[in-house]
Amino acid sequence: MDLGVALDMGRNAFLLALTTSAPILLIGMAVGLAISVFQSVTQLQEQTLTFVPKIAAMVVAASYFIPWIANRMLSYCQEMFGSLP
Repeated sequence: MDLGVALDMGRNAFLLALTTSAPILLIGMAVGLAISVFQSVTQLQEQTLTFVPKIAAMVVAASYFIPWIANRMLSYCQEMFGSLP
């Protein structure tokens, strides 16, 4: 294995990590933004109000996206092991 192949495998692994984590993180960010706007409008500044709904939304999103994430990881592993000499 030369340096180019190793760099390609590392880049692909990094992109896989970004693309599989992005939907869950974006949903958490959207829920956090909505709660922050709600807190600003109502002037209710409670720290636990942001934590619980964000975690709940991210758990629901993770349970929804698990088949897609597993499929992407499986295809990446098959591609990686298939390209080895």
